[in-house]
Amino acid sequence: MIIWMVIGMAVVTAVPRFLPALIVGFVTFPKWVDRWLNAIPYAALGALIFPGIMSVKPDAPQIGVIAGLVGVLLAWLNVHIIFVVLGAITSVFLLTL
Repeated sequence: MIIWMVIGMAVVTAVPRFLPALIVGFVTFPKWVDRWLNAIPYAALGALIFPGIMSVKPDAPQIGVIAGLVGVLLAWLNVHIIFVVLGAITSVFLLTL
């Protein structure tokens, strides 16, 4: 019984993820829709990252803000994403010492 519930939940989770990816391949959007759709991942990423930045250390949110600025600076300098993440983590570590 439980295995059928797990399979059902997997299908219900997978269909909304795969269906748009399949449909988008066959549909041609106007230029303005393409630009708008290309901006969505950045907006979603910002919505996920900003609360994390503000809650790194609840009693000292400036630590998260400084680490976020370090990450932005490193990304702006075209540093590889791994080093951007490591730079932000290192700045949080150093600021909490």
